[in-house]
Amino acid sequence: MKSVFFGTSLCLLVASAVALDTETSSGATPPIGRATLDEWSAPYRGWHYWPEHVIPAEPGIPGHEDFHNTDVPCVYQLPDEPDKWFMSFIAFNGRGYNSFVAESTDLVRWTNPRLAMGFGASNEFDFGGCVIGAYLYDSYDIRAPRVLKRRDGRFWTLYGCYAKQGGYEVDPGYEGVATSDDGLVWRRAKDAPILSVHDSDCGDWERDCIYQPWLVEHGGRFYNFYNAKRMPEWIEQMGVATSSNLLAWKRHANNPVIRVRADCYDSKFCSDGKVFRDGDHWTMFYFGVGRGGAHIMVAFSRDLTHWAAHPEPLYKAGGHPGGLDKKYAHKISLVYQPKTETFYLYYCACGNQGRGIGLITSKALRSPVTSSGASAGKAQ
Repeated sequence: MKSVFFGTSLCLLVASAVALDTETSSGATPPIGRATLDEWSAPYRGWHYWPEHVIPAEPGIPGHEDFHNTDVPCVYQLPDEPDKWFMSFIAFNGRGYNSFVAESTDLVRWTNPRLAMGFGASNEFDFGGCVIGAYLYDSYDIRAPRVLKRRDGRFWTLYGCYAKQGGYEVDPGYEGVATSDDGLVWRRAKDAPILSVHDSDCGDWERDCIYQPWLVEHGGRFYNFYNAKRMPEWIEQMGVATSSNLLAWKRHANNPVIRVRADCYDSKFCSDGKVFRDGDHWTMFYFGVGRGGAHIMVAFSRDLTHWAAHPEPLYKAGGHPGGLDKKYAHKISLVYQPKTETFYLYYCACGNQGRGIGLITSKALRSPVTSSGASAGKAQ
């Protein structure tokens, strides 16, 4: 692998090197320099924080009141319901995760939470709980509606899961695939994991736990971007696998495609990537752990396999002026509202109000409750 110098930042040097291999060096995929990283990331910086969690740490879900600490938001729409949005999210009850879904007509107030996918059967790979939210969408354009796409008459999602109950993400984690008739209640589509630490092509970097997927359809193929862990140092990085049918997956030979960078904002974790088509390139929002927190990061690619990450976070832990994300800012879901030309970036905000779902928007919002409140502040 050749080192290419785009500037003086060590973080950028490491990220840029990852974006190159022999194919890139031959000219097939030109490298992405610092000026381009700055240009492509600029539209997603300096947005406005909503004052409160839009889904709180204690969501009070009917029949599931023992679940708390909400996490992993993912917003979508259903065909023929253009004025309603749904958000899947998870919560934890001491035994493991369940996935829930709420709904909204304004992208701020979320109501009617109910179970979307619970614990798997005893002794199965998803017995410890299921984390849905890697949906098959009609379009992955960054400004497209997040409408679920039917395939073989059903909706589809990949999901992260755990085989054991009794703790928070008990190793090892797996990934499965699920379907739904209505886009609200989900069930397994395959009675075996699609990615496992026991697979013959499992790499050393992912040998201890596999976490959350993200699904992209492009050029007649499916791409699964996923983060995984190596112990004992607990390093999380991101790889990609591909499929022709959503059921059988093959890992990319040059995984991981997003790697940790020493002494940077992602020196420990590069996790939970969310990928969208953004003009003539692909944009990935992910979270990095380093320099004392978990931060919302961004990376870019021209071909879905060679990536360059910006060295500076889009949003750092502690950026919310009310302390909502003082500890962690991570795990995003991005939605565009064309009527107001506004991006809504949901994220897991951990701080003085516990672990809940926060919101950052590209334009300041007025409170839907009082019609006079404003966002808590603009990111600096």
